[in-house]
Amino acid sequence: MTAAQPAVTALVVTWNGAHLLDACLDSLDAQTARDRTEVVVVDNASTDGTAELLARRPGVRVVRAGRNLGFAGGVDLGWRHARGRHVLLLNNDARLEPDGVAALLDVVDGPEGSQVAAATATILLEGWYAPAGADQDAAFVAPDGRRWAPTTADAPGAVRLVNSTGNVVGPDGAGHDRDWLAVAGTEHGPGPVFGFCGGAVLLRRAAVDEVGGIDADLFLYYEDTDLSWRLRAAGWEVVHAPTAVAHHRHAQSSGTASPLFRYQNTRNSLVVATRHAPWPVVVRAWLRQGAGTVRALLRDGPRDPATRARVRGYAHALVRVPAALAVRRSVWHGSDTPRAQVVRLLR
Repeated sequence: MTAAQPAVTALVVTWNGAHLLDACLDSLDAQTARDRTEVVVVDNASTDGTAELLARRPGVRVVRAGRNLGFAGGVDLGWRHARGRHVLLLNNDARLEPDGVAALLDVVDGPEGSQVAAATATILLEGWYAPAGADQDAAFVAPDGRRWAPTTADAPGAVRLVNSTGNVVGPDGAGHDRDWLAVAGTEHGPGPVFGFCGGAVLLRRAAVDEVGGIDADLFLYYEDTDLSWRLRAAGWEVVHAPTAVAHHRHAQSSGTASPLFRYQNTRNSLVVATRHAPWPVVVRAWLRQGAGTVRALLRDGPRDPATRARVRGYAHALVRVPAALAVRRSVWHGSDTPRAQVVRLLR
């Protein structure tokens, strides 16, 4: 490393997120490894005062996009301006605890980290939660059926909830945050996980460059799953770094019921499954999204914006099948790692 090269480039992509950025950037300024970290913000043509906010932060290097490139496109643009040996991706609606960068560096640069391409942080949901009463609206419903409502730190039963300890893929091709809505302290510890969560992760630049970087065409959602598959195929490791902790204001940048989410989630889940997953998973992925689209048409009608977004997403995924199959051949033909070995890590 030359004297001028930082160990880490902290890369934040934002679009009309001025109300979120200060907390995110303050957390980066408070890092114990701040002297080894440069901060780069990619502004995806925001119109909400983001430019003025960033002008008041002299420790931030700003890369301005001419249009909204999405998260994946923003990362791709910022990557070309990053100088660090490693790149930290941090959502604009997240904040990293002060020793987060140092803890991630300890994993990637540690004695057992030579093959680690991604160290994914423990991401907690911002704030405190308690079991929701029968007369309360639940903010979140866990996979085990437990209902959680926001509360204060001193309320009876108040707990922190986990957002992610990495990404996994189900038998139907759907990507999931591992440990989603687990009570903090009960989540997985250190060790391998199939994929990283792009909300808070340290990436080894050389490894990501080796496999072709992030796919800017994926725009939003599943870009981390796609890159995780490619890193795994090339023999790189993805691990969970539990002592690096971030707090995430879930779905502040794009709502999970919005047409944008429905389109990108439908299209990208199918494209990424077709590129990488075992054939039974690919078939189930197309059947799942197809059934979901039909249900939405019957329930909400063809004029509903979210339903129309599902239909467009499914159609555009179909158009991309030949390209997805070409990627499948190029990535997995002669891969350093048999797909079956990666599949054991999926769930």
